Amino acid sequence: MDDKCIMENLLLTTKGVCDLYMHGTIESSTQNVHQTFDQALNDSLCMQDDIYKKMSAKGWYTMEQAEQEKIQKVKNKFAGM
Repeated sequence: MDDKCIMENLLLTTKGVCDLYMHGTIESSTQNVHQTFDQALNDSLCMQDDIYKKMSAKGWYTMEQAEQEKIQKVKNKFAGM
């Protein structure tokens, strides 16, 4: 397993953890539980961002610029709602 694969696995795992913590935050029944999940979510989001930045710096997570025409199509589609 190479470094890129390890980082991809870390990123996917961290994203999954963020999803779980988000639901824990939303569904928490007390303020104390809510704050605990919320802090864990924020920490996990920071971790996810760090992993993404490291992958992006190595060229392992590339972004593609959306075409302006496609953006306008989506805007037009939802403008009438």
